[in-house]
Amino acid sequence: MTAQATIDAPSRPPRPPRTRRPSESRITGRVVGRMVAGLVIALIFVLPYLIMLFGSFKSRNNILTVPPTYFPTSWHPENYITMWSTPETPLPENLISTIVISVFATALVLLVCVPAAYYTARFRFPGRGVFLFLVIVTQMLQPTVLATGLFKEMVALGINDTWLAMILINAAFNLAFAIWIMHNFFAGVPKEVDEAAQLDGAGKWTVLFRVQLPLVWPGIVTAIIYTFVASWNEFAASLVILSTDANQPLSVALTKFVGQYDAAWQYVFAVSIVAIIPVVVLFMLIEKRLVGGLTQGSVK
Repeated sequence: MTAQATIDAPSRPPRPPRTRRPSESRITGRVVGRMVAGLVIALIFVLPYLIMLFGSFKSRNNILTVPPTYFPTSWHPENYITMWSTPETPLPENLISTIVISVFATALVLLVCVPAAYYTARFRFPGRGVFLFLVIVTQMLQPTVLATGLFKEMVALGINDTWLAMILINAAFNLAFAIWIMHNFFAGVPKEVDEAAQLDGAGKWTVLFRVQLPLVWPGIVTAIIYTFVASWNEFAASLVILSTDANQPLSVALTKFVGQYDAAWQYVFAVSIVAIIPVVVLFMLIEKRLVGGLTQGSVK
């Protein structure tokens, strides 16, 4: 009986070969087109950096050759060694100055923006809207247009031509963005989290540092990177406030290699490469956190 049933069972017809739909071919074509367009755009943005990199290995005469050449006729890696002892500016001190100003300005911004953003996101107080409006208005003002006023203010405080002056200036001009981005992150955390922690006996500071900060860590990373990069690249205020060569950052020291009648372009390129390496490495390490923080903090 079983054998007969097996014999009488109708056999399944073979499946027809799967044909590619026209829509699938179009999707593949779009993907290839996007890849090609992305490569072209990336090449356009990367090309100036490649020219700068190759120029840092050229001699001055090779750079001024007409017509110009993209690749060095003879390689000069010693440019990266001799630039540290040039008479134009003390580059080792300039690098230290850049690091100190950027690190301490970032630390100061983080110290102020975290409690300020937490308080504005969690509590309602008179003038809250005005305060947030004034915070964002400061983002419209740049050190370039306030250079004269900043110089007079630092002279009145007696801290002109010091690292402290630039730390305060960089922190002040990057604090607005940090407060706003952190405000959005704190506002996105449910208040029930705070209430549950307070029921367990946690105080307000404990709730902030042990409960809230781990939840808003992407926002903290975003604020740190934004402030650090902005402080690292700051030029206008440093040029006016810092008059001593050893106190100036790399962004100002770079101009010392360009004179009225001559320019050491090989050192300009080499110093530029050294100046952008820390920022590039930093972005590579935290790219995912930074993009996620900017996206999440902008949706509230």
